Amino acid sequence: MLSDIQIENIFALDYPIIDVRSPGEFKKGHIPGAINIPLFTNDERAHIGTVYKQQSKDAAIDLGYKYVNPKLDDFINSSLRIAPAKNVIIHCWRGGMRSRSFAKHLSDNGFNDVRIIIGGYKSYRNQVLNQLGRETPIKVLGGFTGSGKTYILKELQKLGEQIIDLEGLANHKGSAFGSIGEKEQPSVEQFENDLYEQWQKLDLTKPVWVEDESHNIGAVRIPMPFYRQIRSSRLFFIDIPKNERAKHLVSEYANCDDVELANSLERISKRIGGLNWKNSVELLKQNKYHEVALTVLQYYDKAYLKGMNKREGAMVVKIPQNTVNHANNAFLIKTIAKQYEQH
Repeated sequence: MLSDIQIENIFALDYPIIDVRSPGEFKKGHIPGAINIPLFTNDERAHIGTVYKQQSKDAAIDLGYKYVNPKLDDFINSSLRIAPAKNVIIHCWRGGMRSRSFAKHLSDNGFNDVRIIIGGYKSYRNQVLNQLGRETPIKVLGGFTGSGKTYILKELQKLGEQIIDLEGLANHKGSAFGSIGEKEQPSVEQFENDLYEQWQKLDLTKPVWVEDESHNIGAVRIPMPFYRQIRSSRLFFIDIPKNERAKHLVSEYANCDDVELANSLERISKRIGGLNWKNSVELLKQNKYHEVALTVLQYYDKAYLKGMNKREGAMVVKIPQNTVNHANNAFLIKTIAKQYEQH
């Protein structure tokens, strides 16, 4: 059976999703969990587009068939590995010729239920951007660098709170050192898709905790409507002494490659000052990581404080704590945050 499906119904159906766009399109952004079986390679797609522009639509279609025909058996075999029950959802960019021809090929060759997403991946992207712009009750966890905010988020989750780990989705910790030990960052588009995947699993009538972030997390950007909500929501700021935070940073980074650490220091050399940078490099060579951390924190504390001071004063709740004990800090933050819900 061959039929259409609206984008809002694809997850309820719980069928495997096959994306037939080119590998380049897929890498730029795709529905999380979708598998790419490209009708055309990147070069083939580019060639077809050139023929379409320079000759005609019919000539481009004929060229497309020449590229596709030798792959027909592979399409069936690959699809069976993905969807052995022979129930599957297919999409391309707009739900046009690529997805419909692929879907018909599966249907003609024994697949039971083949659905084509109306509007294709474009309709999914529209849904992502619309939903991430919705007004949502957000609680923002703040704190100077080294406060262990990501760990506190995880502890809040253990305490039954809803969270979104933006840095985890971005594969980046948000500072000049943020890429160390992380996987390659997703594209901006894929970050939005992955964020939406997490977002739709939550009960959006209840608060969601996120970490206080800049608009950019490494090379990705938080969608602006969502970022505005973060900036306008109440900030619960865990205030931990610099020395304790430096210890925490050392525990995280001291086992990393010193070359990577030195490269990260160089990226902020102008911001921490030339003399501080040179001193930090020398301290790094001597494995004096705590001293390096204290120097770096001077810069990051000032930068964070500058951003925090732009918030409305009544929307900032400062919570002094003496140590970086993530579980204790999470419990205290949750307790204080509940008091504000009651007002």
